[in-house]
Amino acid sequence: MPKNLRMKAARAGLGLSQSELAARVGVTRQTISAVESGDYNPTIRLCVAICQALGLTLNDLFWEDPS
Repeated sequence: MPKNLRMKAARAGLGLSQSELAARVGVTRQTISAVESGDYNPTIRLCVAICQALGLTLNDLFWEDPS
C-alpha cells in the first residue's frame, strides 16, 4: 500500500500533529502514523472520520489516481 502523502500534507496544513488528529477521530497516534505510512488499510468508518476531521472528501485523501 502506498504512503498517504495527501493525508499527511492535509494534517500538517491544518497545523495538527498525528496525536491531535488521532484524538479527533478516536484512534491512537500509531494508527494515524500507520495510515500515513501505508502500513495500515483503514476501515471506511475511519476514512470518513479522518476526512471529516480534515475537512476533505474521501476522493481528496484516499482515491488513487490511475495514471
